Amino acid sequence: MVNHTIIERCEAAGLRMTGQRRVVARVLQESDDHPDVEELYARASKVDAGISLATVYRTVKLFEETGILERLEFGDGRSRYEDAEREHHDHLIDINTGKVIEFVDPEIEALQEKIADKLGYELRGHKLELYGVPKK
Repeated sequence: MVNHTIIERCEAAGLRMTGQRRVVARVLQESDDHPDVEELYARASKVDAGISLATVYRTVKLFEETGILERLEFGDGRSRYEDAEREHHDHLIDINTGKVIEFVDPEIEALQEKIADKLGYELRGHKLELYGVPKK
């Protein structure tokens, strides 16, 4: 199911997909970063000048409640969003700029499995967020 678009998953979940919801879904689908609602609104309003910030907020909330989107909190007071069905990855956050870098590291993945096993657990998921500043 990973290959289905956000719009297809919304329709499969039985959501009524208005034109403006489709715009928000398409903007999210095309985002390769972690936009907050204000950034989504700025992008969506370039596609549909009649879309309101309130509509974007309501749409994002609906998509999150339906499990289409995942909300991310990186400690800067902004909720950011990404497709809940993207391939697994972890995040490194630049605390100076707020830039978010996605990465996957097989050693970290294996170590997390090993730790869970040592503690008597089968790992079902995890989130890893690293916070740092660029080296000089």
